[in-house]
Formats: sequence, structure tokens, C-alpha cells
Amino acid sequence: MNNRVVVDPITRIEGHLRIEAELGDANAITGAWSSGTMVRGIELILKGRDPREAWAYAQRICGVCTLVHGIASVRSVENALGYEIPANAQIIRNLMIAAQYVHDHVMHFYHLHALDWVDVVSALSADPKATSELAQSISSYPKSSPGYFADTQKKLKDFVDSGQLGIFANGFWGNPGYKLPPEANLMAVAHYLEALAWQREVVQIHTVFGGKNPHPNFLVGGAPSPVSSATGGAAATAVNIVGLEQVREVINRMQAFVDQVYLPDTLAIASFYKDWFARGEGLGNFMTYGDFPLKGENNKDLFIPGGVILDRQLDHIEPVDLSDPEQVQEFVAHAWYDYSGGKETGLHPWDGETNLNYSGPKPPYDYLDVEASYSWLKSPRWRGHAVEVGPLARVLMLYATGHEQTKELAGMALKKLDLPLDAMFSTLGRTAARTLETKIIVDQMQGWFDALMANIKAGDISVHNPTMWEPSTWPKEAKGVGFMEAPRGALAHWVVIKDGRIDNYQAVVPSTWNAGPRDSKGQPGAYEAALMDRTSIYDPKQPLEIQRTIHSFDPCIACAVHVTEPNGDHMLELSVR
Repeated sequence: MNNRVVVDPITRIEGHLRIEAELGDANAITGAWSSGTMVRGIELILKGRDPREAWAYAQRICGVCTLVHGIASVRSVENALGYEIPANAQIIRNLMIAAQYVHDHVMHFYHLHALDWVDVVSALSADPKATSELAQSISSYPKSSPGYFADTQKKLKDFVDSGQLGIFANGFWGNPGYKLPPEANLMAVAHYLEALAWQREVVQIHTVFGGKNPHPNFLVGGAPSPVSSATGGAAATAVNIVGLEQVREVINRMQAFVDQVYLPDTLAIASFYKDWFARGEGLGNFMTYGDFPLKGENNKDLFIPGGVILDRQLDHIEPVDLSDPEQVQEFVAHAWYDYSGGKETGLHPWDGETNLNYSGPKPPYDYLDVEASYSWLKSPRWRGHAVEVGPLARVLMLYATGHEQTKELAGMALKKLDLPLDAMFSTLGRTAARTLETKIIVDQMQGWFDALMANIKAGDISVHNPTMWEPSTWPKEAKGVGFMEAPRGALAHWVVIKDGRIDNYQAVVPSTWNAGPRDSKGQPGAYEAALMDRTSIYDPKQPLEIQRTIHSFDPCIACAVHVTEPNGDHMLELSVR
């Protein structure tokens, strides 16, 4: 146990995650364990409710990906009841999901992950003139003057002098793992601050189409707000031409920031850490469900295709069928749950159970009992395989299926960094894939918006399918699955409806796929495997290397675990004095 490093909690993520790593010779990680430390139970809250309102509860699973659980939920009910939604509603959903991608990925890079590579303290010694020259050499972004960077440096110095350092207080500043020159650090800090202001504009797309952010409104059968090409009268309460032009302007600003700031910064920072393109892959298995339907039919003709890549074999893609009980199963062999059929059993989500059974040490504890149960996350498997989901899986899937822009962007990035394609299978490959994906998605948004405007101008303003709305017309029993590609990876909600009410509900989320513990065969999850893949720690008291690989997945443990008491009652009361 003396050689075990514990990081609890992993910071700059959503939720509570504990990582334990066993160190061998030269501080190489020889064993790793990922533990979600909150109880899962949102499914219990949904039992007995009207399936049409499930999205409003399910969406509260997370406050970061503010809309993805709402989308998956309405799609699960539409799938169960055979709803087809109008083409306009599909386009609106695509635009809202795409905006979430761009917002989420940019915020992750600058505010959750950049500090693993950027030494903020070093930026204080940078030369603003040299920083300006560096910035102008990689981008045409207008905010690149010496004065701009001098102002940023002064802000940073005033912040440090105030002593109120916030998230900067406990960084591993000065660790030899940081390799950026001071000028690159100052440039990155400036763009960190820029992104804080930029992200406030991006979420306007959600407010135009969904009324608010976070947690915009949705509707089973389509989009929640009517659309109109007019401005006055009844159109004032619809998504009218004013709101639509606002969406167009936001898309343009999003695209400019991705092209002029995010993409150049990623390549510039990555060029100093090329050794991280050779560690941190782990499983070598990747899965996507697919997303962005290009027609009105639910989840058909997808821009991002679904499939499974095993053992890095990009020339062979296995199909995914989420209704097949032999494909997706969840295991609890090393989780603090029980199944009625025993802990070694695997259950398809339609038959999923959420039976709490915590039998581990009571926190605070020194170490997890990793031979027994050690996490509130379950262990999802595809045909028994542990798989990675997320931006790297999607970029590899687009690349493998011949998507031209993906191949061009990947080729450009790898050529600029002088790296082979295999470099994508890594910690920094995961980070770079997120950036490339953002560029791909933001470039698609204008085309989807133009298609919506063309439909409206042609007189097609339909955004909702009212058929089968009354429960009296529904089948006595129905099953459905709603899937999508959330920014962090493959997400699906499975629902069983009986007599017009939810009889069972299970959400298998990206961070469950990636962060789950070992299964009944002892197979590690994606986080665990990635940490054991050629990773050594320079200083066990400053486990920067663990943070780099874990943050490259952009963990959202709040999505993977949730709190409730088995009978649905609240567990805790707080009073403010």
C-alpha cells in the first residue's frame, strides 16, 4: 500500500471521482482504480411517472451537458411509441446539440484541462511583445497586440497579489512536467479569460430554441417553440426572424473562435508535449452510437455514424444495436450494487436494476478494497468488451468511414506535429480529437441553419408531431431506447412503459463507460486502462500525470452517479443560519 497514490477528489471535473494508482519501478503506474463516490439512483425517481415528462427529470442528471439527457430521454419515448418528428424539429435539435459540443469542448480545453499543460505562474515572467509575435505567427485572431498581452499579464499579477487565487491556488506550478515557454503560457492564460466571456454568447442558441440555459425546454414529438418568418403579432411569441438572425450571428462567432483561437492553441501547446502522444491510450476499443440525423426520421442517416472499433482496427467496424440484450450489458461485480441474479450477472438496461448495497469501508478511508467493490459506477460492456467512448472514438469513426474533412484535418494536424496516425491513440490524441471534432461540428452548423431557413421560407414551419399524444392510444406495454452522442461520448436512455407510466428507466452515460470499475472478468475500464498505459509519475506528491490523462476524457461523474433514497424520499436537509 505504501506505493499507492491517491487522488481524491479529482478536481476540475463535474462530480466526485477518486483515483488510486499503484506505482512500480521508476514510479510507473502498474495498477489503477477509478471510483465514483456518489450513489446512483435517478432511475428510481422516474418510476411511475408520465414518460412525456421524464426528460425534465432526467435532464437534471447533469448541469454541464445541460441538454443531452433531455434529448436522450425524449428520443427514448419517441422510439417506444413510434413518434416521427418533423424535419425542422430535427434540425433545431441538431443545432442545439452542436452548440453544446462547441461550448463544452472549448470550456473543457481552457478551464478544465489547459492547466494540466499551462503553468500560470510562468506567465508572469513572459515578454508581452514576444507573446504577441507568437500569437500572430499561429493565428489571425485580432486580439494579439503587445498591449493586449501586457494588460492580461497585469490582470494576472493583480490577481496573484490579491492572494485570492481560487483554482490557481493549488496547482502543481513549477513541476518539471510543464514545458511551455512563458510566452506560450501567457497566450494561453489570455485565451482562458477570453473563453470565459465567449461562452456566455454561445448558450444563446439554447435560449432561442429552448427558452433558457441551463436545462432548455424539450417536447416529446418535436421542438418546444413554434417558428415563424414574421416578427409581429403571434410571431412575437415564436422563434421569429429576430431570433433566427441571432442564431446565425452566434454560429459565426463560434466558428471564428474555434478557427482563430481554439484550434491554433491546441496545436501550439501540443507541439511542446509530443511525448504525450505515446501514452495513455489504454483499451484500444472505441464505440459510438451515432448522432445528428440528417432527415426527419428518428436516428436515421446519421452525420456521425455508429459502430465499434476493436483493437484499433479502423478497417473493420462492428454494428451497434442497443435493443439487442446480448450487446449492451451493465455489470456490478466491483460496484456497490447488487443484482437479484447475483453480482456476476450482466443486465441489459431494459432489465436493469439499481439496488444499493454498500459494504465497503466508511469514508474517509486510506485505500479502496479493490479486490471487492470500490465504486458507485457500474461497468457497461459491449459484447463483453470494455470500450472507450467520446471525441476520440467519434473522430476515429469518421476517419474510418471516409469522412473527408476529418481525414483532412487529422492529416493537417499530424503533419504539423510530425506524428503518425497512431499518435491519436493517446492522452493528447484524445485532447486533439476533441479540438478537431469541434471544428467539424461548428462547420456543419451553418449548413443545418441554412436548411432550416430554406424550409421556413418555403412555408414549412412544422416543428411538432401531435399524433399519438393521448396515452389512451398507446400500446399497453412499450420499450424504447433514445441514444445520442453527448460531448463526452455515447449516451442512451432505455425506457419501459406499461399502462401509460414508466415501469423501468435506465441511463447508461459516457462517464459510466469510461470511468466504470473492473467487471466480473477483471477487465479495467477506460480510465483505469489509460493510466496503466506507459504512464510514470515524476513526483507522487504532485500527480500531474494522472490529472492529464483523466482530464483528457473530460469526466462527468455527476452523470454517472446520482443520489436518492430507495423509496424516493430525500436523504438530507440543510438549514442556513
